[in-house]
Amino acid sequence: MSKPSFVYVIYIAASAEQVFDALTDTEMSERYWMGNRVVSDWTVGAPFRLELRHKPRGEDVVGRVLEVERPRRLAYTFHSHHDGLEVEGPSRVTFEIEPQGDQVKLTVTHDDMPVGSRVYEHISRGWPLVLSSLKSYLEAGRVLRAPWYETAEEARA
Repeated sequence: MSKPSFVYVIYIAASAEQVFDALTDTEMSERYWMGNRVVSDWTVGAPFRLELRHKPRGEDVVGRVLEVERPRRLAYTFHSHHDGLEVEGPSRVTFEIEPQGDQVKLTVTHDDMPVGSRVYEHISRGWPLVLSSLKSYLEAGRVLRAPWYETAEEARA
């Protein structure tokens, strides 16, 4: 049995620079990532943190920046520290941004997970929503909601 690899491709009507900025800017990420925020100085070897607004401090996703080729490529390790996922160790996320006229093709590959990974289950649900929200944010200034974060009251609004 081979290790799981999650690959997602999305086209966004924005420049490569705009997409790269959104992937690396803390305040922008908080908008399209349902209140979660990426934090790093984005130099190779620097710490990476995805601060999860619905989890206590210390249960974030952490890692190290592996590659930075602005505005074409970004990679970091991804180690979940919540819901018992920390036992799996770090995986890897790679963003490839390919300009195509007035739009970009964004390919996200999340790999290096163990066979039977529970992280894979979580990210398979999360990445499509995060990337669709990123697309909506950059194209229309709107963001999407994560139904699994909502309280019953928020869902009715």
